[in-house]
Amino acid sequence: MTKHLGLLFTLSLVSICISAQQSVEVLVERGRGIFHASPVGCWVCHGEGAQGLVGPTLHFGPTPVDIFDQLESNPMMAVIVTELNLNDEDLMSLSMYIRSLAGLPLDARLPAQWLEALNQVKAAQANQLQFKKTQRDLIVESIESFGSVLTSWERRANEGSLKSHYDTRITATFDAGEPKFTPEANRTYFYENIGTNAKPAVLHEGYIPPLSNRVVVGDAQTKEVIASYLFPAELRNAVHTSVMSPDGKYAYIVGPRELGPDGIPDPAGAQTIIKVDAVTLQPVKQITVGGRLHHGQIFQGKYLLLDMFNRDPNGLAVMLYDPSTDTVVGGAKDIDLGGMVYTAWTDDEFIYALMEPAGYGPGRATGARAAANLYQGTLMALRPFWMAKIDPETWEVVKEYPLPGYRGTWGTIDSKKQFIYVTMSGSSNITKINIETGAVVWTSATGPGPFGSTLTANEEEIWVASKGEGMGEFGRTITVLETGTGRILATLFAAYEMDHVLLSPNGKEIWATSNGEGRILVYDAATREQTHVIDMPEYGDAHGLIWVHYDSEGRSQVVRDQGGFHGGVNPAAGAVITRADRSPRRSPRAREGPEAAARGCGLRSGSRLVGANPLVADLVRAGRREGAQARGAHRGARSSDGVAAHVDQVCAIHQLLRGLIFFGEEVGGEGTERK
Repeated sequence: MTKHLGLLFTLSLVSICISAQQSVEVLVERGRGIFHASPVGCWVCHGEGAQGLVGPTLHFGPTPVDIFDQLESNPMMAVIVTELNLNDEDLMSLSMYIRSLAGLPLDARLPAQWLEALNQVKAAQANQLQFKKTQRDLIVESIESFGSVLTSWERRANEGSLKSHYDTRITATFDAGEPKFTPEANRTYFYENIGTNAKPAVLHEGYIPPLSNRVVVGDAQTKEVIASYLFPAELRNAVHTSVMSPDGKYAYIVGPRELGPDGIPDPAGAQTIIKVDAVTLQPVKQITVGGRLHHGQIFQGKYLLLDMFNRDPNGLAVMLYDPSTDTVVGGAKDIDLGGMVYTAWTDDEFIYALMEPAGYGPGRATGARAAANLYQGTLMALRPFWMAKIDPETWEVVKEYPLPGYRGTWGTIDSKKQFIYVTMSGSSNITKINIETGAVVWTSATGPGPFGSTLTANEEEIWVASKGEGMGEFGRTITVLETGTGRILATLFAAYEMDHVLLSPNGKEIWATSNGEGRILVYDAATREQTHVIDMPEYGDAHGLIWVHYDSEGRSQVVRDQGGFHGGVNPAAGAVITRADRSPRRSPRAREGPEAAARGCGLRSGSRLVGANPLVADLVRAGRREGAQARGAHRGARSSDGVAAHVDQVCAIHQLLRGLIFFGEEVGGEGTERK
């Protein structure tokens, strides 16, 4: 506001005077509305009664001068300045209302005295802040704020389809060996991928990092590691996340460059991933993918969405990968997207890629280098970072979202696909964005260098891991924020370099991974108390976290990964794994008839779901009629192809009704059954 002090001073000379007749009650009521304004009123930080919350108590009775001073000098008040745009009368009304909350005297003479004092302060300040401005100062002032980025944004991505291909190759195959554990029916397991980069400085004296990577499996109920496998040293690489095929049979982790004839990684070879058997925990294939795997998640129950570090010359920045064939379905390159992709995630319909502007440093780390320089004081301003929304059917960028901060690291989308929460490591904040409009709902501070985030089951809170990403320091906290307002509710002590936080499939626990200490921390989502610490073998740095559920017949399916919930699990809708003995219903077979098939995929002709969807109901009835016709023509014959077609339609539409897909009647909220 200081840049407009001359104007403010002029305005102050003609500011609205408080007439002698104006009652104290009117001022108090005006102040009440300002104090309790939604969602950015004074109450957010100071509490409903001004008793103090994350901000101090106001019961001492601040004057308009006191409030003006805070608005001018306290960066935490910037949102108030922007949203409320308070004038002199507003300031006096606020002061009167706060005095009423504190039980202080409400003297009718105070407003006139306050107005005089406020004008004197503004006049003195206007004279005191006349400093020399350099040409650079003028350039920076012309940039102004994030608002100027929004109004002047120009598309970065190329127009049209950006689809590119990458031809994968299987460079090595391996004997999967013997099972390391025996999965039990009706039980859920967690998988973790660990590396060799835990921090000796934060562990015990004499700590020696492991020699290679591991895939680790544990019991999700007991919170115990039950098996792992140490990879051969020649397959080692700087590990990041793990991703699993939708059926939970294979994990994919980062591999080294393809091996040369001597069995040693070839420095000029292509980047690879390692396909790992989920029961033996040993590698079965090494596959070229043209980049070092960064993050991955299941897409539409069929593909894997992968984003890459250290792309090969012809490598893709982001891609869809088919685990059934180990081939790339399609993807996009950095050059076509207009910037460097840092990470990507999906709402199962679109792909969202966090973009970094090029030109701040060599190679892939250009955006990371810029954000670190800003944090460390060697840069004063950066070009804007943004998020690209990609249609995977056409591989077109359909929307770009400028981000209010530097270096976006992770995104979390709510269950209704209305909002996306983006953590910004370079500016240590998180932003809530309206997906439809691109409008920034709020931006709030976090711990240093935030990375992963997760919503609670009711989606009223978002938890953010403070990693210290790219900042040259170790984060050690988890920040809990209110999703409606962005207000910080709690800061939880955690472990060093917290990387990811994920709501578990039971909807009651938050699991957090620590890179620095090689641990998983488990918190009660309701009480925010830490309940378990799961140490990784040799304290290898933990990356990624996946839950796999085995049903009553021993069939596996991923129910939670870095991208979200799968197989009908949706804590926001009450569809959770509540007990170890819960299991999904078997998939229907068309020959069992449309009624059996409808029941098998969670639909009953008389159910509320069918009744609420006429199209589904019509399909069920049509299938029943066609089945009757088939039986009339051929007594004892199985259902016709037409019946099977209706069954397929019924189940396809049912799969669109998220939250009821896989578990149907067998999974529900807190001991209840879906009817």
